[in-house]
Amino acid sequence: MTATVTTKGQVTIPKPVRDMLGITAGSKVDFRRAADGSVILIRVDGKPPASRFERLRGHSGKGLGTDAIMALTRGET
Repeated sequence: MTATVTTKGQVTIPKPVRDMLGITAGSKVDFRRAADGSVILIRVDGKPPASRFERLRGHSGKGLGTDAIMALTRGET
C-alpha cells in the first residue's frame, strides 16, 4: 500500500491498516524505528484490535423475533 505525504507532512493511514490495528478517529499512535531501520506503527493505548467477530457483534439489526422465525419455520403465517 502506498500513501502520499501532503505539504504539511500528513499521511492518511490506509483503511486496511486502520482496520487491522483497530485505529479509529481520535486514536493515538506511536512510530518506532526498528533495528533494521523500518518504522513500526503502534497503537498507544495497547489494546488489541477487536477481532472481526467482535466488530460484527450486535449488528444483526432489527428483524424478526424468535416467535416470528419459529412460525415461519413451521409454515405458519
